[in-house]
Amino acid sequence: MITQKTKYDAIVVGAGPAGSTTAALLAEKGRDVLVVEKEKFPRYHVGESLMPFCYFPLQRLGLVDTLMESANPRKYCVQFVREDGFLSQPFYFFQHFDHPSSTTWQVWRSEFDKMILDKARENGASVMERTKANKLLKSNNRVVGIRAESDDFGQLEINAPIVVDASGRDCFAARKENWMVRDPELKKVALWTYFKGAQRDPGLDEGATTVAYLPNKGWFWYIPLSDGMVSVGIVAERDYLFNGTTKDHATIFNREIHNNEWIKDHLVGAKQTGEYRITGEYSYRNRYCASDGLVLAGDALGFLDPVFSSGVFLALKSGVMLADEIDHALKAKDFSAKSFHEYGKMMQSSIETMRKIVYAFYDENFSFGDLAKRGEHLRAALTDCLIGNVDDNEFRELFDAMSDLADLPEEIKHGLTTASL
Repeated sequence: MITQKTKYDAIVVGAGPAGSTTAALLAEKGRDVLVVEKEKFPRYHVGESLMPFCYFPLQRLGLVDTLMESANPRKYCVQFVREDGFLSQPFYFFQHFDHPSSTTWQVWRSEFDKMILDKARENGASVMERTKANKLLKSNNRVVGIRAESDDFGQLEINAPIVVDASGRDCFAARKENWMVRDPELKKVALWTYFKGAQRDPGLDEGATTVAYLPNKGWFWYIPLSDGMVSVGIVAERDYLFNGTTKDHATIFNREIHNNEWIKDHLVGAKQTGEYRITGEYSYRNRYCASDGLVLAGDALGFLDPVFSSGVFLALKSGVMLADEIDHALKAKDFSAKSFHEYGKMMQSSIETMRKIVYAFYDENFSFGDLAKRGEHLRAALTDCLIGNVDDNEFRELFDAMSDLADLPEEIKHGLTTASL
């Protein structure tokens, strides 16, 4: 039951995977947590493909069995398709990592995100939906709460010794603090929609995520979902997509279908359903992950690119880490930025690893086939990245080999704490 309390152990802004995971696990520890969410769940969200290592945060949440019993298609691999329709050898996760996590899922985010939010409620977290955070409250330059506008309660001022910004691409706190930095190279546009009755590959590949190439390093995603639906999207440079006289999204989308034989064949006879959606220049990092009384999670910390489905994984991972870090901070009564230094280092390392893979993918001179020819050990290291096994691995040899084939980015220090200044 929601009451008009004004003080909590922690306030979480945003009920997506990062925020709801943080809240669920903190509440499980007996902490008094409030989740503030601007929308009413279930709500639409893109990003339906789960990386295998999402399994471990979901196991921590006690939700693996729920997904096992669901109708969500099983995802055993990622596959890549050339413009002429040639399909490369899929990256089967179970061939690399013999563990239940090697079977993952393609999910409707409306259902998936609500499942985690419901777990937060079940664990004892309070949730205010249709409530928009609009200001950070500060005392002596320390965040001490938020001001919010609620459809049910009107204007609210709510206090807590720690505020978690898990507001997704809204980047509630980072925009207030002027921390956002756009990626200098990843300036892509995504245009997507859904199809009913599109073709699925046979056997283990039925639920595969397919990356199908377009000219100039653009690509389609093809993600089979439940109820006979498939999510299909295009990621490309804006100048490539909008290269003619039309700006009509359906016309552009249908034009590009004919630029990849595999996509064209798989959509024969399928019915396009719902609207065409678009978003642009979505790659960014925030300079800091935390200041005194404030910490960022998931997409509110940064977002790379949809190509390897890392967004949900990094969101879940950050939520698990933050629940433990915040519980420790509450015990120590230390909510300073430096309390989240290790969290910032771990997230920065994971993001930088994935960022190198993304840069290589978009490089005109790079191909995964050329990399694999240099040794099976490099294919294995790359597969570790594709499944999310990025914490305990040393990827120096992989990146040295990749740097011979592509221009990899220099590491940047965004995402540490303000205490690191």
